[in-house]
Amino acid sequence: MRKINRKLLCVFLLVLSILLVACNQEEKTESSTPKEPETTEGKDSGELDEAQELNLVAGAEIPSMDSVLADDAVSFNYLNNVMEGLYRLNQENIAVPAMAEGEPEVSEDGLTYTFKLRDAKWSNGTSVTANDFVFAWRRAIDPDTGSSYGPYMMQGLIKNATQISMGEMSKDELGVEAIDEKTLKVTLERPVPYFSSLMAFGTFYPQNEEYVTEMGSSYSSNSDSLIYNGPFVLTEWDGTGLSWSLEKNPNYWDAEVVQLDKINVDVIKETATSVNLYENGEKDRVGLSGEFALQYADHEEVLQELKPTIFYLKLNQERDGQKTALSNVKIRKAIAMSFNKEDLASVILANGSIPGDFLVPKGLTFDENQQDFREINGDMAKYNPEEATKLFAEGMAEEGLTELELELVGNDGELAQNMDEYLKAQMEGNLKGLTVKLIPVTFNVKLDKDAAQDYDIQSTGWAPDFQDPITFLELFVTGSPQNNMSYSNPELDKLIDQAKNELALEPEARWEALAKAEKIIMEEDAPIASMYQSGLMSLQKPYVHGIISHPFTGDYSYKWAYISGKE
Repeated sequence: MRKINRKLLCVFLLVLSILLVACNQEEKTESSTPKEPETTEGKDSGELDEAQELNLVAGAEIPSMDSVLADDAVSFNYLNNVMEGLYRLNQENIAVPAMAEGEPEVSEDGLTYTFKLRDAKWSNGTSVTANDFVFAWRRAIDPDTGSSYGPYMMQGLIKNATQISMGEMSKDELGVEAIDEKTLKVTLERPVPYFSSLMAFGTFYPQNEEYVTEMGSSYSSNSDSLIYNGPFVLTEWDGTGLSWSLEKNPNYWDAEVVQLDKINVDVIKETATSVNLYENGEKDRVGLSGEFALQYADHEEVLQELKPTIFYLKLNQERDGQKTALSNVKIRKAIAMSFNKEDLASVILANGSIPGDFLVPKGLTFDENQQDFREINGDMAKYNPEEATKLFAEGMAEEGLTELELELVGNDGELAQNMDEYLKAQMEGNLKGLTVKLIPVTFNVKLDKDAAQDYDIQSTGWAPDFQDPITFLELFVTGSPQNNMSYSNPELDKLIDQAKNELALEPEARWEALAKAEKIIMEEDAPIASMYQSGLMSLQKPYVHGIISHPFTGDYSYKWAYISGKE
């Protein structure tokens, strides 16, 4: 693999002060718990400090705390800590009963699940009931609500969800029913091997109908217009601000396990500021990348994780009702091969990320023989500037173009802008006639542009919603809420449909179909240009214990976190 000129990289590192922030997710997490750093001082004494307060940094504002409307990792991370569904991921990242009192009764055909709910309460003292789930799920699938994740997560899975989302049936016909106050019946369209882990995801959280109805349009507009059934309650959040807190929820059913009294969070978008706050003792954990990752690589308080999160460029084939130059497959393939992923991951990020020559990440799912799904296809769409140059010239000729300007919409955080500068330099250097115009925007604005399909190229990312390759592959099915780039391939659609239906209980054939689907996306059609699988390098104080990192649902759980050895 050809390397970028090292002198140029030095210039980049002198000019760029790189921040680890969320790119679309913003960011999601990995499948293991961070290893506690070994230190000679401040080790866990086994006794809790009197002050149980944790101080953290966030990479972006919270877009939404309405579990029905949330569709990003920042929102789901905090929802995971203040709300709770039928299941929750535990400290070993296994989905275990949460609001459910135990495992459900499952029908012989695998289509009906009957849950008994535990005696749990909302933060205002009212009981969590089966109707809270019925109300929230119906609200999520109701087309009038405008939820993007409701249809995405429920269509083809919960009975009648597809027809309801299309306005062909009433939301009351969704396959979820409150048999009584503490008995919930769920009816599926098809058997779902990963159903338990799916029930830990935020879209399936309950909502109290009386409270939501009473609040009306102001529901979830700030921390005072919400009620919570999870380990913490959100406080001091005005709906758009750069700081907020989590406080222990005394009404949580498992409150005796929760040790932290308060978590203080500030949005910091400059790495130098975050590191200074950490060194001054004002923050207990911060992210590192680029020059800061290199500087602190051997620090005794460094934690490093490889996350099952893929970052990529979406290549929009239609904008404002008109086809774009990116509708040409040769131009898309050229872009996908035009930038050096190795240097992007190891030098620009330098935080444990790896080149993303694939869509389904390493370490997400394994078959019965413990073979990683990633091993089936291996690496695809590798960096190849010579082939990229050739394909781009051919594609431009086919489109009758000699010059092409494309907008690249990215986040306004420091790391995101610096990565986009790197991509611009690589693309323009390898693709003659291309000009890349960078459009840095806030996270919320980028979500709006994505929904409106108002971009040429968009830097984004995806982390799994459950432990199965299809959570990445079905993003590109025709009509998927995440497929806001006018991409469609009937063969891909058929393979995903087969994996969901007739092959659902045939693991080997199902994986073959999913592997073929990945090849279509990455090698044949290139609707995206994959960049990297995310790593995370952090500094964490040795007195902080028990923060659990998750591969899906929310990034982290603070339910089991505690402070010991600081005082």
